[in-house]
Amino acid sequence: MTTNFPLLVVAAALVDADGRVLLQQRPPGKAMAGLWEFPGGKVEMGETPEAALIRELEEELGIRTHASCLAPAAFASEALGDRHLLLLLYVCRKWEGLPEARHATDLKWVRPNQMYALEMPPADLPLIGLLDSLI
Repeated sequence: MTTNFPLLVVAAALVDADGRVLLQQRPPGKAMAGLWEFPGGKVEMGETPEAALIRELEEELGIRTHASCLAPAAFASEALGDRHLLLLLYVCRKWEGLPEARHATDLKWVRPNQMYALEMPPADLPLIGLLDSLI
């Protein structure tokens, strides 16, 4: 039996002053196209999870934040084909700039309890209840 290292992915629950969380819609042509997800992405070799998330937020949304603004909140573990996804979720309440959909089809601000009605990737679903209790 061969063992593959888990695919390490980081994501942010960006929370605005009204307690809403930013979600982005996956674009056509990507895996799970059309689903709503937390912004973030893969941790590259040699990167810390926090550095990866700061980089991904800049690339995907055009916003800047600092590691001290990223509060570790939860993780999700999910089979993903022949790999295994380990998703680290951070809560972020402070950033610079206005989020824009650079790689996503659309962005929307929603309350955590509204996420249950949205189509989201399987790894994101267990995180909704946690966010609902935190925010």
